[in-house]
Amino acid sequence: MSRIVPSLQRSIGLVALTLYGVGDILGSGIYGLVGKAAGEMGYAVWLAFFVSMVAAGFTGLSYASLGSRYPKAGGAAYTTYRAFQISFLSYVVGLAVLASGLTSMATAARVFAGYLTGLFVTLPFLAVALIFSIVVALVVFKGIRESLFANGLCTLIEVSGLLLVIALGASYIGSVNYLDATSLMNPSGEIKSSQVLTGAVLTFYSFVGFEDMLNIAEEVKEPRKTLPKGLILAVLISSLIYITVSIVAVSVVTPGELAQSKQPLVDVVAQAAPWFPASIFSIVAMFAVANTALLNFIMGSRLLYGMSKQGLVPKFLNRVHPNRHTPHAAILVVWCLYAILIVSGDIASLAKSTSVLLLSCFIVVNVALVVLKHKEKLTDCFEVPSFVPIAGAIICLAILCQAQESELIISGSIIAAISVLYFFIHPKPQDIKKLDELAD
Repeated sequence: MSRIVPSLQRSIGLVALTLYGVGDILGSGIYGLVGKAAGEMGYAVWLAFFVSMVAAGFTGLSYASLGSRYPKAGGAAYTTYRAFQISFLSYVVGLAVLASGLTSMATAARVFAGYLTGLFVTLPFLAVALIFSIVVALVVFKGIRESLFANGLCTLIEVSGLLLVIALGASYIGSVNYLDATSLMNPSGEIKSSQVLTGAVLTFYSFVGFEDMLNIAEEVKEPRKTLPKGLILAVLISSLIYITVSIVAVSVVTPGELAQSKQPLVDVVAQAAPWFPASIFSIVAMFAVANTALLNFIMGSRLLYGMSKQGLVPKFLNRVHPNRHTPHAAILVVWCLYAILIVSGDIASLAKSTSVLLLSCFIVVNVALVVLKHKEKLTDCFEVPSFVPIAGAIICLAILCQAQESELIISGSIIAAISVLYFFIHPKPQDIKKLDELAD
């Protein structure tokens, strides 16, 4: 009698998937990013978010198509191998995405600890960050339904905070010229293409997060239809919130003041409604960063699980708990890496550098879709014209060209380390080919 091998369960519907995407895209960045963007674009800050939405939208549509075509855990790593049949490239892409997620998680843990120790000063910072990481790991281990319930709760609180900003500042809308791009860098106030590009580069990173949705494809109900719908809805909802918040922010507080502020949205609320307790936003921010850590943890564990099924990382990582139906071995490994980064100290430079890796992966994935569209003609999935992934790759390349030399050096070092690891593990091509055949 053959033993039944436990597998991931398809329990994620459209609403849960959309909340997952909205929570991942919004993250906690908007609470500080709007001030920096206002410093670049002045009262026309909304334009930077709009251009970023369009730019990120091309890559988002590529991911929606790939998720519909190949609803497999492993995300970008799987589709990269499917397109190019190069296990090394797939390995680098997969671990680069994982590195980006881990640094985001570690940053979130340290920010969460900062807020909590700010409210209760007697708590030790590092202990709080590590306990936070354990709680997140236990939620992810408990099950995908429990994880998505926690995600839904965090997302609703996070979005409620932003909607509160909009509601309190709504009466100020229309009080300024939203086409006035006056800033320290642009005293004339004219909207220049170079200025819009600089602002768009800054705000582009606020839209990443949609790529994580691809890694939970094996747990989505009717993924060929649900994944593209959920991804597109998540990007549209997040974009609407971003643009509206940016308009309200500059309507209430001048762009110059926002640019100098360490907590711009708190200042917006303090100006629009002085009676409202500003400490509420510290609690909202804690839920936002907790959501960021949770969603990246889910992504990281599913990515390792999928790469293990491809034969790119050790086989024990594709084990699924018989009762919880979660990849418990991958979850444990992700937590160990997570904890190491938390105790390593300030990882701000590493986080910026992994954003460079993420953009590089976006370029590879967009090109992969172009290749797959010509190699494999499918009729029962969400398709986009070839110009969509081509435009996505070009836009990501243009933004990548804005990276600092130090970020490129650190990114190159990470890729070098991943390459060395690859040659130590040396995945077997026949194992990868076997999985590829099973997916057909």
